[in-house]
Amino acid sequence: MSWWRRLTGGNAHAAPKPQRLDYLSEALALERQGDYDAALTSYRLALRDRPSDPRILQNMAIAFSKTGRLEDAVRCYRRALDLDPELSGAHYGLAFLLLKRGDATGAEEHLSAFLARAPRSSEAERWVTHARAALEQLRSGTSASSLGEPD
Repeated sequence: MSWWRRLTGGNAHAAPKPQRLDYLSEALALERQGDYDAALTSYRLALRDRPSDPRILQNMAIAFSKTGRLEDAVRCYRRALDLDPELSGAHYGLAFLLLKRGDATGAEEHLSAFLARAPRSSEAERWVTHARAALEQLRSGTSASSLGEPD
């Protein structure tokens, strides 16, 4: 193989093939850095490539929540649940956004759905405990709107 082919990876007369970026990985990395607006741009690009991926929508909802765009977050969670009604994380996130809105009935429905499919790991236990406490407060008639995310 000629030095030119090794350098360019192929035929000297052929147009180079564009490489596909992994927008989802890029978005997750940007989120870890705290750059939620840039992460949202990458999530949108990832969603363009995979429009039926509920996990991208769930991640977008989290980023929207972190930037205070709660209506956009609610929309993303709802769309993710349309695609995968058993996506427990989306039920959890949506429940607490509905609580902030004062929608106790909707929050109770999504907390129950989350607990019915709660992840089974030591890492998830604090989220499960938090959801149980919020649901118990809702069912007892105590305001759970002051419950935020667990530390």
